[in-house]
Amino acid sequence: MRIAQIAPLSESVPPQTYGGTERIVGYLCDALVALGHEVVLYASGDSDTRASLRSCCPRSLRNDHAAEEALVVHQRMMRRVLAEADEFDLLHFHTGWFEFPLFNRLRGKCLTTMHGRLDLPETKAWLRRTPGFPLASISYNQRSPIPPLNWVGNVYHGLPYDRIERPRRKTDDGYVAFLGRISPEKRPDRAIEIARRAGRRLKIAAKIDAVDETYFAETIQPLLAQSHVEFVGELGEHDKLQFLAGADALLFPIDWPEPFGLVMIEAMACGTPVIAFRGGSVPEIVRDGCTGFVVDDLHEAVAALRDVDLLDPAAIQAEFQTRFGADRMARDYVALYEALLSETVATEEPHRAGAQHG
Repeated sequence: MRIAQIAPLSESVPPQTYGGTERIVGYLCDALVALGHEVVLYASGDSDTRASLRSCCPRSLRNDHAAEEALVVHQRMMRRVLAEADEFDLLHFHTGWFEFPLFNRLRGKCLTTMHGRLDLPETKAWLRRTPGFPLASISYNQRSPIPPLNWVGNVYHGLPYDRIERPRRKTDDGYVAFLGRISPEKRPDRAIEIARRAGRRLKIAAKIDAVDETYFAETIQPLLAQSHVEFVGELGEHDKLQFLAGADALLFPIDWPEPFGLVMIEAMACGTPVIAFRGGSVPEIVRDGCTGFVVDDLHEAVAALRDVDLLDPAAIQAEFQTRFGADRMARDYVALYEALLSETVATEEPHRAGAQHG
């Protein structure tokens, strides 16, 4: 099958540091090539992929301060994809909804994976205006704010086995980890308080976006003066996995409807248990009592942190390999592609009650 993958241009594929969507697009491209498909990736010129790269801007927009406004650059990419669409059996978009106006007549050979939250008013309004475009979710919970749309499948993210760190022997000088982004919805303040109450060291490896600089300065930075907290900044992929593999647990104390939460499966891949607040995709991703604990408040989180040594790192890693490998993700998408092209795909319910595990 000849497949076009269309990525956002904000980050390279994969990103040099933070960037979940672009990382998943990179893993998907490489896994599809390994399965024998011919894959073309539309992305920034500083991307690194086993697919054939068609550069749509010299560098990722995050790293190119001289770049044009993002909307202009993405629209130019969409027009290029449209002009070259006849080359492909299927067009797989990861760009939100940039493609909907231009590709409506070609939607029988298109699939859009929605990577972000869908509960914001402007997002809901836009999706209601284009109800027929084939969509894939990354968790069943992600769909819950949206009225029935043309959901044709749910595909959980996956990571390649060859990039996984092996579980490490824990030491007396251990730590728990917070990894991701400093923002109100990620609740690093909760992570700091959980570790304090449990008497544990906490290492925070996180990106600070411009929009969150005030939150960091006013809310989080004063908390970093506590002796049990260490802020290590933003990490690259290899350092990130080493960071997770060395942790006694990952704290994921979210306060928003997380669409997926890639860091949870990155931790599982390293054999590190996840302590996550119930919300969004969490009950679908974390198998409570096996790969971590799903909690409802600070008290439960502290208690769970005291029980993480009861969980077997090898069992956590085995669960990851069964459910969250990149090859499984690629095969799930190929099945969707084939169903779309044969016109046998059926629209799924917007939310599957009790869908805990894929």
